[in-house]
Amino acid sequence: MGAASKLKPVEKIWLDGALVPFSGAQVHVLTHTLHYGLGAFEGIRCYRRYDGRGAIFRLQEHIDRLYESCKICTIEVPYSSADLVKACLETMRANKMNEAYLRPIVFLGDGALGLGTLDNPVRVCIAVYEWGAYLGEEGLRRGIAAKVSSFTRGGLNSTMAKGKICGQYVNSVLAKREVMKAGYAEAIMLDQNGLIAEASGENIFLVRKGAIKTPPLSSPILAGVTRDTVITLGRELGITVEETTFARDELYIGDEVFFTGTAAELTPVRAIDDRTIGAGECGPVTRRLQEVFFETVKGKPGEERPRHPEWLTYV
Repeated sequence: MGAASKLKPVEKIWLDGALVPFSGAQVHVLTHTLHYGLGAFEGIRCYRRYDGRGAIFRLQEHIDRLYESCKICTIEVPYSSADLVKACLETMRANKMNEAYLRPIVFLGDGALGLGTLDNPVRVCIAVYEWGAYLGEEGLRRGIAAKVSSFTRGGLNSTMAKGKICGQYVNSVLAKREVMKAGYAEAIMLDQNGLIAEASGENIFLVRKGAIKTPPLSSPILAGVTRDTVITLGRELGITVEETTFARDELYIGDEVFFTGTAAELTPVRAIDDRTIGAGECGPVTRRLQEVFFETVKGKPGEERPRHPEWLTYV
């Protein structure tokens, strides 16, 4: 089933402009975001490439989305985008890591409580840690079983879906806990109209007759960086990729279904609601996209030039 990451302590965490010891990266229990959830975060991966170098994947795009999330939250980040890009690299180097999951987070500190508080300090943290396949190595190879959640994805004017906002993830956590307790690895969430939105922490893709569908950005979904990567790679491979709404039962009769996300990478779905999807294993379109995705982020021996060098920031 979908696994949580048990954190192994590292040497340093970047907090408010300085690298501090892992044990020293602490906040007060009256931190505003802890109580009300107004904050934004990102999930970013650094991959060890075939030549041993570490490359952070689409770092600038992730940092750009962090600033967009903060704008949605009416939070002014006290550092420039260039500062945070540099800080991500510094944190990786300080911990002597060339492969890791990076977690930047912008949050409101302590000083006052109440929904209308406007004067709390804006704090910024960047942590790095080891994190393997979010839905398991076997899940990456063979696929996982998912279930449509009883929890609906928030509507477009009730939650700001284009922001990766801390408090909004309660909806996802409840959906994930619900299905995991029932024996499934991941939850699939519908929108308020009963159409497919996304999984608890991933975007979703449907393959039928060799073509791919995925919900459009006009749906209540996060504009996933891995989603965009897979759409780009798929079209480069000559696969038709359509961004359109579709219903739950279309998943049941699909040839293949897969999830994308920084944590989940590109994970096939072999069953939904106890219905086998396609052959009940990673299908050919999903497998090909997996291969190209991992070649893109990790490289391969003998390549003269990375597939998308602009997506790589070397540590």
